[in-house]
Amino acid sequence: MPNMNLGDIEIYYEMMGQGDPLLLIHGLGSSSQDWEMQLPELSSHFQVISIDLRGHGRSGKPPGPYSVSLLAEDTARLISELGLESVHILGISLGGMVAFQLTLDHPELVRSLVIVNSVPELIAHNFKDRIDYW
Repeated sequence: MPNMNLGDIEIYYEMMGQGDPLLLIHGLGSSSQDWEMQLPELSSHFQVISIDLRGHGRSGKPPGPYSVSLLAEDTARLISELGLESVHILGISLGGMVAFQLTLDHPELVRSLVIVNSVPELIAHNFKDRIDYW
């Protein structure tokens, strides 16, 4: 499947099916391959777009730093470049955080959200604080 050149990054994506667009966003350290078992069913109802976020899977891996805002902006640019007015989004873990941020920054691009195992922001700013938080 194709890579989309967004200027400073190549983002890998796959599209299949017909219907309302449904964007699938994977979690941290993962890729669009996480959705392999769900694609047949989802693509029978939706035009499914699964992406590899910056630094993941088959997308570009430029030096950081990365942020949720940067990943959300990449995603917004991909949606626009694909010529989609708005999409339903299913995000898991980090993908849910990206979906929340995308909705705040570009509400016109988002029809609905399904968020799985995620939080809207990380409260802890370093590893020790994260461990203490949990």
